[in-house]
Amino acid sequence: MPSIEAPPDWTRVDVAVPRPEIRLPGIRMAGFHQRVPDLVDIAMIAHPSVTLIIDLSDGEGIVYDVDGRRERGSVVVGLLPGRFRVVGRGVGACLQIRLEPAAAAAVFGAAADLGATAVSLADVWSRDAGRAEARLRAAASWDERFAIAAAMLGRRLHARASADPEVIHLWRRMRGLRGRVRVEGLADEVGWSRKRLWSRFRSQLGVSPKRAARLMRFDHAAHLLAAGHAAASVAAESGYVDQSHLHRETRTFAGLTPAAVAAAPWLAIDDVAWPTSLPGRRPWRRSYGDVPRNSSATHSTSAD
Repeated sequence: MPSIEAPPDWTRVDVAVPRPEIRLPGIRMAGFHQRVPDLVDIAMIAHPSVTLIIDLSDGEGIVYDVDGRRERGSVVVGLLPGRFRVVGRGVGACLQIRLEPAAAAAVFGAAADLGATAVSLADVWSRDAGRAEARLRAAASWDERFAIAAAMLGRRLHARASADPEVIHLWRRMRGLRGRVRVEGLADEVGWSRKRLWSRFRSQLGVSPKRAARLMRFDHAAHLLAAGHAAASVAAESGYVDQSHLHRETRTFAGLTPAAVAAAPWLAIDDVAWPTSLPGRRPWRRSYGDVPRNSSATHSTSAD
């Protein structure tokens, strides 16, 4: 089991989010800037989105460790990353973009396996990856970076066909129900057979409906653990058979125990970076002067 050896000190990290007018449907963005040179070595937690991390660091940059395989620079992380770590040293910055699988299918096209672990952005976008990084590095502010990224993603989003409307509906229904749903019932909602649903969903989003529902349930449980709830109560509230079932699922999706998931440093600032990321959570209400003591946020943080 990978340990969380050097989580970031959030008092040294600025977190920026885009203003509402910059946002795109199915796509969320957050910028991170570490002001003071430091070592960061953390385990990332699986999330029901495809994640694009654009490395804007100076010097050596960020290294990603996926089950022992290392990648440097910008990376696309699939829905099932497994044991995934981020390692960096010095003063760093990155733009993290979360895409609903339907949006990711349009943005990345056939070049990306949405259910995969992680691949270099250069392998997906070729020379466009380097151009995107250069433009984002040259930007004078996070507002400018978000605008550049939105324009870049928007062109790709509208240039390619997305997933079937039925598949998009089913994904969002499962997300709203936090994965606690019978797939057969969802097939009836859109008038598809179970076989057709399974085939179309998997081919377009990279995972089976059952696997997607398990990931969404794990995501809900992970946030409850991070909020300080006991593992036994989290298991019951999230619909697991018992605490050992929860333990097995955290191992499957993150390679960690529930206790390690509870201490995951990225989850500690989710309300700052992704204020409406978890369905059913209360709307974001903090002002700039009311962010948690261990982090700082800039730009608009109003709910969608």
